[in-house]
Amino acid sequence: MESNQNWIVISLGGSLVCPDRVDGQYVKSFVELVKKGAESGNSFAIITGGGRVAREYRDALIVGGINDSFVQDLMGIDATRYNANLLKYSFGDLAESEIFFDPEKLSLTGKKILVGGGWKPGFSSDGASVALAQALKAKKLINLSNIDYVYTADPRKNPDAVKIEKINWVDFCELLPKDWKPGMSAPFDPIAAKMAEGLGLEVVVMNGANLSNLENYIQGKEFLGTIIKN
Repeated sequence: MESNQNWIVISLGGSLVCPDRVDGQYVKSFVELVKKGAESGNSFAIITGGGRVAREYRDALIVGGINDSFVQDLMGIDATRYNANLLKYSFGDLAESEIFFDPEKLSLTGKKILVGGGWKPGFSSDGASVALAQALKAKKLINLSNIDYVYTADPRKNPDAVKIEKINWVDFCELLPKDWKPGMSAPFDPIAAKMAEGLGLEVVVMNGANLSNLENYIQGKEFLGTIIKN
């Protein structure tokens, strides 16, 4: 797979698309922003998370006594693909006609926008987005979640937590759990973080609800968020 396009990879947290239920207004605003960026010459590759729906399926499996993380992953991946199709249809002709399932097996036709969901068991949407950045030879990845910055600890539990504006991968990985589990709460999947560190990838973590801030970043203006790089 070869592409001469300069790609911006976005990992779109499922909690933004589907906090309690699917947020159609957010999807509309996000799509309009990305369309504007594409019309200015950028190309966007977007990975969607599963959000609350994915966690509800996971929890239902657990209630039923099914604790196999492989099966839980498969259910979560299906949820991400519903979100991916919603975006793909919303982008219309600007996007590739089908969502992709494997970032290592892309079929590109020159469209400005590429959308996909979860990849395979053992990989979160963060892991899929890093693999996508590697496949597209992208240098930067935007991680859109529900936090403004990465903090030294969970600010909801620790009032002494300090926001981080810039951090290297070694120090960032020290802040994360050692293992990844489906539905875990962390600023970035620890497996994906190690992958990104190995690639020398620059990742920006920002609050995806603040779309004007995302637009500032895309346009090279000042923005709020945490930059992680070697």
